[in-house]
Amino acid sequence: MEEQYQPASIEPAMQQRWDEHRVFAASEEPGREKFYCLSMFPYPSGRLHMGHVRNYTIGDVIARYQRLRGKNVLQPMGWDAFGLPAENAAIDNRVPPARWTYENIATMRGQLKRLGFGYDWARELTTCRPEYYRWEQWFFVQLFKKGLAYKKTSVVNWDPVDQTVLANEQVIDGKGWRSGAPVERRMIPQWFLKITDYAEELLTGLKGLEGWPDAVRTMQRNWIGRSEGVEAEFSIPALGESLTVFTTRPDTLMGVTYLAVAAEHPLAARFAQRDPALAGFVNECRRMGTSEAELETMAKKGLPLGVEALHPITGEALPVWVANFVLMGYGTGAVMAVPAHDSRDYEFARRYGLPIRQVVFPGDALSADVSEAAFIEPGVLRNSGAFDGLSSAAAFAAIAEHLRKGGKGRRKVNFRLRDWGVSRQRYWGCPIPMLNCPRCGPVPVPEEQLPVVLPEEVEFQGVVSPIKRMPEFYQARCPACGGTAERDTDTFDTFFESSWYYARYCCADSTECMLDDRVRYWLPVDQYIGGVEHAVLHLLYARFFHKLMRDAGMAPHAEPFTRLLTQGMVLKNGAKMSKSKGNTVDPQALIHEYGADTVRLFTMFAAPPEQSLEWSDTAVEGAFRFLKRLWRFAAEQLAGGAVAAVDKTRLTPAQAELRRQIHQTIAKVNDDIGRRYTFNTAIAAVMELTNALTGFKDNSEQGCALQREGLETIVIVLSPIVPHITEALWAALGHADLVANARWPKVDEAALVRSEIRLVVQIDGKKRADLTLAAGTPEGAVKEIVLADPKVRRYLDRKEIKKLVVVPGRLVNIVTV
Repeated sequence: MEEQYQPASIEPAMQQRWDEHRVFAASEEPGREKFYCLSMFPYPSGRLHMGHVRNYTIGDVIARYQRLRGKNVLQPMGWDAFGLPAENAAIDNRVPPARWTYENIATMRGQLKRLGFGYDWARELTTCRPEYYRWEQWFFVQLFKKGLAYKKTSVVNWDPVDQTVLANEQVIDGKGWRSGAPVERRMIPQWFLKITDYAEELLTGLKGLEGWPDAVRTMQRNWIGRSEGVEAEFSIPALGESLTVFTTRPDTLMGVTYLAVAAEHPLAARFAQRDPALAGFVNECRRMGTSEAELETMAKKGLPLGVEALHPITGEALPVWVANFVLMGYGTGAVMAVPAHDSRDYEFARRYGLPIRQVVFPGDALSADVSEAAFIEPGVLRNSGAFDGLSSAAAFAAIAEHLRKGGKGRRKVNFRLRDWGVSRQRYWGCPIPMLNCPRCGPVPVPEEQLPVVLPEEVEFQGVVSPIKRMPEFYQARCPACGGTAERDTDTFDTFFESSWYYARYCCADSTECMLDDRVRYWLPVDQYIGGVEHAVLHLLYARFFHKLMRDAGMAPHAEPFTRLLTQGMVLKNGAKMSKSKGNTVDPQALIHEYGADTVRLFTMFAAPPEQSLEWSDTAVEGAFRFLKRLWRFAAEQLAGGAVAAVDKTRLTPAQAELRRQIHQTIAKVNDDIGRRYTFNTAIAAVMELTNALTGFKDNSEQGCALQREGLETIVIVLSPIVPHITEALWAALGHADLVANARWPKVDEAALVRSEIRLVVQIDGKKRADLTLAAGTPEGAVKEIVLADPKVRRYLDRKEIKKLVVVPGRLVNIVTV
């Protein structure tokens, strides 16, 4: 073998060997244990960044380890290719988004291959290709037929510059996250999926996801937001109708002093038509943010509608207001306001001089002062008529029953989760396979006409979607009545594509159906890896989609991902790497200078995967030095020629100790990679063994045999992390097969048993001696040997022993008077 470590020549050669042997091509083998390892696929932005490198290295280490354990491993890769960034880049660069996207994919695919990731490239998916999105169009049609997809006019955050809907999280200080334009709340027709039909199952299913981080499960639990409460009817005699409100605190019902509706509520819209001031306020509300954080901090404002509603128990007339802190998307879009027991209601009441009536009091005090703040804790009811003296819990049940008997309310379970709005008004996405017919309404595109192909060669005029100006795209015939119709020119939310891609990998070449029987072998995904920023939206939608596919008979099991690992960010100088901060590191430059294995080793050694990784040029250089040192050690070993087999019966104590360390390292690395995912401590253990081997100066037959056993051990256990150098060393060691196809070394339990132990002797807290004793020496004999040792006797001269404690196998502690 070459004396010098040359990653520039080694790494491409090893990658070629893997390709020639189709090492990572996966196929179904019934009866053999499978392992499906998946990292969240990337958006093809142009080039890999260090966050990508860390994410995909973690996945590759796990996948390669499981191969060594004998499992049938699937590790695929693809591209989450639709989305607004491609469209914006296309507008800026005057090229079609498709061309920009495919060029980026080619670049990033090459970078992934250069890093040596063991992907089954035959299963590569690109979500912007018709052969992929035709099946989600087909599935959407099935959901529409089952009533799980529907269209309604809904309140949305509208960016007037980007001309699209924004999620609440994308509205910052009332402005679009990208354009900076003031966001408007508009009522526009949108397609929705009934995720709320699965809210209870999505919530209860979290209990079974024991392989997920608690933080992610908590975030999903809070996002789903199950709450038990009561729906109450407040009649409005002047209109001959009722206002329905939902409350989780029916115990405070007797403290209601006004009602409030959202600016988009039909009641507010009706009164705004004849009141210019009210209309102006409603328009102002449309430009306000809708995130919970903004609602919490903004000034609570409103106007009276000039109509009253009757309390369902007392019959008291209560004013109805329109208020900016009430959202149409939550509950019924109307709230019963109890200023004494709700902070938002309190702030609003103080601003407008509305009554504050306390009806809940602390259980251990006569009163609670509500002159400065609302009392929001449960307690005991007063000023509540027949319900006085009841606890909040008892009053919940009593008032709910009273309303039910009177036909003015009912118990209800509500969820914070809203149905998933999947319509987007931009071009670069999957076309929604629906037709709008003036006579028939929404009509699905016939299945035999799918896919509805998105034209790729387009020209932009501003940000408006080109297909909205293409009659050849949107003009169509209604398949139901034969009349003139128009295709829907909205496209799917890109979370649609990423909600089922993991299943399509199992049968990526299927042309006859969305999913075939191969999913029953591969699913669920055994290990999923990605950023914690996807904890709610992507992971929740994927869980929802999996249940939809299960109920359609296409997917087994209730959950898509058995284990989830959320890796930390890559930082530099304490801040997340970003182009705007100017603190990015180009992986390609590092690979060119040090090789892919050095990059992989650094990213796995610098920090545990779930923690943030602080970039260090010095640590990268240190990783490179270690690999060079390992290569030199191997070259020196191989220069000595063939070695004998280890004879366990002929080992000296020093040789037995080295062999114990070899097998102790196998056991530790196996646990660190296989169970704990603490790759940094696994690497540290291998480095310690390398130090022991290079410092072991024993050229005897068995000494050389042990060094060879240690070297082969290091090569195998390090191969998931640094696969190129270890593949080259494995071949140099004389193996005809590939280390990628090898088997994890077995621990010799007998080698772990020590024949001798070393005890540290402490006297009055200071180390005074080291003693070597036979393993298993009884405690009484240990004490005798310690007290007879000359060093110990010297320190104990003329001292009285107060206490002598033996910590078996480790320490003897002596305390004197």
